[in-house]
Amino acid sequence: MNHLPTVLITGASSGIGSVYAERFARRGHDLVLVARDKARLETLAARLREESGVTVDLLPADLTRPADLATVEARLRDDARIGILINNAGIAQSGGFTEQSADSIDPLVTLNILALTRLAAAVAPRLASAGNGAIVNIGSVVGLAPEFGMSVYGATKAYVLFLSQGLSLELSPKGVYVQAVLPAATRTEIWERAGIDINTLSEVMDVGELVDAALVGFDRRETVTIPPLHVAERWDTLDASRQGLLSDIRQARAAERYRSAD
Repeated sequence: MNHLPTVLITGASSGIGSVYAERFARRGHDLVLVARDKARLETLAARLREESGVTVDLLPADLTRPADLATVEARLRDDARIGILINNAGIAQSGGFTEQSADSIDPLVTLNILALTRLAAAVAPRLASAGNGAIVNIGSVVGLAPEFGMSVYGATKAYVLFLSQGLSLELSPKGVYVQAVLPAATRTEIWERAGIDINTLSEVMDVGELVDAALVGFDRRETVTIPPLHVAERWDTLDASRQGLLSDIRQARAAERYRSAD
């Protein structure tokens, strides 16, 4: 009997999700793989069963569809074997804000924000009650950089970072580890699906290197893991500055500069 927690991975049929599946299978974890493409899931599952001897369950689902999302939520709530959630499924955006339409904005926000949040909310109470488990949310460095021009996509990833930090503060005292992983450009299909030619990007990380680095952060229990950040102190400085800013906020009165007429 496998006593390691089962890992549920969304967006598991390709890219970052499929590599997470490979890596956790090598570690001996059983898997529940979630993605829209059933054929690709079946191919991946067959290979992982043969290579690692783990149990791999498939849960084909389009997380932008309420019924499919509800099915995955139920699995997370009810399956006590699942102790790790990899919230990886997401889509990107091309073009400026004025070029976006409701048809492009809705699935982006639904998948990157709503589905990710609801899946975390489905599993968190059970993990907190058990006193262990982990939730990994895949964000992006774009969420730190409005200068990159991917405003809606970046905003969804900024949300992922904020949510992960908040959940970590709330859940870590209850034994649940929460990690935000912030990749930069990574060689996956997300770019092609967004209509972006990956060959126009100056630097792109291999997906295996990205996931391996993220798992180093996972094993170290980092709250925020940024594999492409080479000077770790930059993040520490940013976070310290944010906390310093908060200490200077005085809620009772507006700042002097706003109370003086020019």
